[in-house]
Amino acid sequence: MSTSSLAGVGFGSDPGSGAGSPSAAGPGSGCEIRLHDVVLGYRRRAVLGGVDGVDLVVSAGEILTVVGPSGCGKSTLLRGLAGLLPTLRGRISVGGVPVTGPGSDRAMVFQDDALLPWLDVRRNIEFPLAVRQVPRAERKARAEEWITRVGLDGFDRHLPGRLSGGMRQRVQLARALIGAPPVVLMDEPFGALDPATRAAMRALLVDVWRQGGPTVVFVTHDVDEALEIGDRVIVLGRAGIDTVIPVQRPRDATASREGQRARVLTALMNSAGAPAMPVVAADAEDLTAAAATAATATNPTEVAS
Repeated sequence: MSTSSLAGVGFGSDPGSGAGSPSAAGPGSGCEIRLHDVVLGYRRRAVLGGVDGVDLVVSAGEILTVVGPSGCGKSTLLRGLAGLLPTLRGRISVGGVPVTGPGSDRAMVFQDDALLPWLDVRRNIEFPLAVRQVPRAERKARAEEWITRVGLDGFDRHLPGRLSGGMRQRVQLARALIGAPPVVLMDEPFGALDPATRAAMRALLVDVWRQGGPTVVFVTHDVDEALEIGDRVIVLGRAGIDTVIPVQRPRDATASREGQRARVLTALMNSAGAPAMPVVAADAEDLTAAAATAATATNPTEVAS
């Protein structure tokens, strides 16, 4: 992918051409996302999965979390929102502008990091600012701030090949957020992190959101993660959106959280084709393991221009 194409996945100076609202959303600078009767694919062939005739509204400043069984189209949905996969039918818009390709109004955090291997940590993080021709001193200062925020002090001159998978993912998160895009699309971004770092990165994401941050669409297999950070959780099945579950902020008592967790787990089991069954607290952990399967996401190949 050329640098101009890279610019479209949240890096460029210009945007690409172009199921209800949450109970509470942040006062951020994010853009509304709308999908109407969307089918995604190439050359008149639809991509298999649940993105078939999808209708969805993501309110400006909302964090929408997406769960679902493997193969239901979660990553496909994100690639469509990013403009990396065209619509065969229907319409996707961000801030009222139709999405016809990648644009700087949307940053993508891939399941596997998509760092530039020849750039060190600081230059990877500041790359979106360099493409936008932000002055060198400013972009260096902002990159150093983000290096601290994601816990990578002392690693600014390291190349990606010298970092662990979790460290590379933290670099990718910083790179996505440094340019303050109105929309951030996240495909299981914290799956490679250890539990403590994963919790810290979730807290950082929510902190950025609270400070007037972006609209976020966040794919995960972790039901607790979906409930912790989301304003709404949608369960995507092979026939489309199966269930929409609003999550109140601030979070309610444990009993209420367990009730929401049970609803998500039941919807996951049903969308995966399992017989409908009640969920009790004792079964929750086992059901989580049964419902959580590995999703795949293809990164665009990045080539120097």
